[in-house]
Amino acid sequence: MSERIIVCDDEVHITRAVSMKLKKAGFDIETASDGLLGWEAIKRRPPVLLLTDYQMPRENGMNLIRRVRAEPSLKGLPIILLTAKGFEVNPVELSRQWDPIQVMCKPFSLKEVLECVQEMILTSHRAQSVSPSTSLEN
Repeated sequence: MSERIIVCDDEVHITRAVSMKLKKAGFDIETASDGLLGWEAIKRRPPVLLLTDYQMPRENGMNLIRRVRAEPSLKGLPIILLTAKGFEVNPVELSRQWDPIQVMCKPFSLKEVLECVQEMILTSHRAQSVSPSTSLEN
């Protein structure tokens, strides 16, 4: 089974383009047009990564991220925040508060999005495979 990613953005052309790129790379994609629909999709079946827009109707990306991080079982879910409001977002503060998270400013290249997705998922898998018994302490 391929790894599931939720792409949450109210701009259909962005959702479609990002979804196609990630599907071609072998990911299973579910889309949502706002944070409420994104949250419903996450609750149905948690993904390996959430890619969300910052500014959306009904519920924006920041509120969706707050919901995700408030859920203990989703604490380590990798998140990519897409934004056209890069000047309003402090990536360092977001990382301090909600790591693992990456901020990508619009416009972005689909190649960069795919590379970021792959790196975040790889890092997440590595973190999950490390257990206390595999620590370097002897």
